[in-house]
Amino acid sequence: MKKLILRAGMIVLSVLLLTACGNGTEEDPLPFMRIVFGDWGNPRGETPGAEEDPGLYDIIGKPIPPETPAAEEGEEEPGEAPPPENHMQTITISAAGDCSLGNHQEQEYAFSFRQVYDQIEDEGYFFENVREYFDSDDMTIVNFEGVLTYSEERDESRTYNIKGDPAYARLLTAGHIEAVSFANNHRMDYGSKGSEDTVAALEAEGIVYAYDRNVGIYETEKGIRIGFVSVNEVAWGLGSEQLLAEGIGKLQEEGVDLILACCHWGIEKDNYPTENQQYLGRKCIDLGADLVIGHHPHVLQGVEEYNGKFIVYSLANFCFGANRNPVDKDTMIFRQTFTFVDGVKQEDRQVQIIPCSVSSVKDRNNFQPTPAQGEEAARIIGRINTYSQEFGLSFAQDGRLAQ
Repeated sequence: MKKLILRAGMIVLSVLLLTACGNGTEEDPLPFMRIVFGDWGNPRGETPGAEEDPGLYDIIGKPIPPETPAAEEGEEEPGEAPPPENHMQTITISAAGDCSLGNHQEQEYAFSFRQVYDQIEDEGYFFENVREYFDSDDMTIVNFEGVLTYSEERDESRTYNIKGDPAYARLLTAGHIEAVSFANNHRMDYGSKGSEDTVAALEAEGIVYAYDRNVGIYETEKGIRIGFVSVNEVAWGLGSEQLLAEGIGKLQEEGVDLILACCHWGIEKDNYPTENQQYLGRKCIDLGADLVIGHHPHVLQGVEEYNGKFIVYSLANFCFGANRNPVDKDTMIFRQTFTFVDGVKQEDRQVQIIPCSVSSVKDRNNFQPTPAQGEEAARIIGRINTYSQEFGLSFAQDGRLAQ
């Protein structure tokens, strides 16, 4: 029996060998062995030499990647760059009123600005109490009333001639003030020499200024360029309109991002603007100004919104060395924040008034403007609301627009 089985096995083996030698094909040389023994030698279970789908290759034999399923609705296409985000910037400007860093010729030394300056140890003293506002904005501008000169050649036709030492320009830098308007009725108190010495002192401190046909341009750390004009309506009357038109036009040609118009106008100690003030203020905006800043009355006046832009008719005194104890010590800081998207100014109404006193003490002027608190702040805001009522504008207790 064992011999029969052995003989049968040898016959089967002979058949297999004959098949392997003569009956195979290029496609599969061992078909019978594959039938008997399965896909030995091919652990993946693939058929060697099987034709691959020609559609998987391009004409030079490189595989073509399979199709990517279409993106679902709301999904970005693969490889598609997201749209660029809009670049938004905000610029805050703080404006304050008349600053005279010095005395007039009739003042005694006692309790004068000069005496206080001689006694202080820190030149930041004068604007110390408003530092949080001036240091946190992008530009602070004040009206510089008087001159910085050693000249004694004063204009004797004037009642008061205001001057300080050229070194006092450092007080502006210490107070985080970057710009001044200089067109006013005290610029020529000591003639051309006084004006020239003041300009030199301002330039030495890097303070940007403007007066008459001289426009100022201040570039913020964010790259926004703020241009401003400064005119003296007290001297020029409605002739100031021509200077405003020339100055604003020049700034537009320079391609500045914002334009301020600073106007020295009105009647001293009058809380309501004249017809000339209202006409010129609105004209400034018609010409292209984004904000109009007024001074000279030495007291507060109202605020008007005209064609979406603001006219501050009088900011009153601020750090005012020419008066050792003014009866009306109320003042304010006007702040406005402008928004730019991709360099284009947007239309918005982000304004705030900071009610202040010109002094940190009540019985005299210590030349240290100080924000008002509590009932005093509410009282000053109430005054501004009264003066602004004819323009339909009012401010809430936090100093922001109430409507």
